[in-house]
Amino acid sequence: MENLRSLFQVMTRRFGLLNKNCCSVGGCDISLIQSHILYEIDNQHNPSMQQIADTLGTDITTFSRQVQSLVKMNLVKKMPDPADKRISILSLTAEGKYIAGSIDQQMNSFLHEVFSQMNEFEKETVIRSIHLLNNAMAKSSACCKPFQG
Repeated sequence: MENLRSLFQVMTRRFGLLNKNCCSVGGCDISLIQSHILYEIDNQHNPSMQQIADTLGTDITTFSRQVQSLVKMNLVKKMPDPADKRISILSLTAEGKYIAGSIDQQMNSFLHEVFSQMNEFEKETVIRSIHLLNNAMAKSSACCKPFQG
């Protein structure tokens, strides 16, 4: 059996997941976590800070710092929930929507180019395998938590 960790290490590097910045749009450098935050805000309807932090599996303190940097970059708006002022609702600014859309385009273009190297059967096999892996990871008690030394 192949060394599974080695396979994932290589895939992580090829996806650029170790890069400080995952993408640059119009001179604006966006980190991987910021890219995920923008994506989730764009795809959820008026999410709270806690909802997005939970979706990303990140602690609220780290998440809050990232949101503050996105607010300073004028990409995200943070508003108190009218029903409960203790809850902050997140939304994208016009510039945030543009950046999120550009990142989405870049990622879709990258994935399209990667999948163009495969025939239809290989493509379907990989996609089906990713679904299987995601489902198995969701059932794992160790998934999305820092490794304990």
